[in-house]
Amino acid sequence: MDWHEIGRIEDIPRRGARCIKTPAGKIGIFRTAEDQVFALEDHCPHKGGPLSQGIVHGGAVTCPLHNMVIDLETGQAMGADQGFVPTIPVRNDNGVLYIGLAASGLMAAE
Repeated sequence: MDWHEIGRIEDIPRRGARCIKTPAGKIGIFRTAEDQVFALEDHCPHKGGPLSQGIVHGGAVTCPLHNMVIDLETGQAMGADQGFVPTIPVRNDNGVLYIGLAASGLMAAE
């Protein structure tokens, strides 16, 4: 796996997200109020909504289109909803953030 620098933790607001583009598609980078950072493919399993535009609360994000709630750690839909979003490994090295991608540049699931 190749680690790619994507910026600093301060680049993402607490309880917010940013979207980055990779050769395999968009990735949402999410920061919780406790400064945990997670990365998911940036599409809701329901209708493909942009999760990076959703509301981050606790360890989850709510899709802005239809309110599906996704667990940031596992990528699983929560509550009565069903679905899954692939997660991307994230590393925080003294405030510098890295995502783990397969050597081919394609996203690698955790």
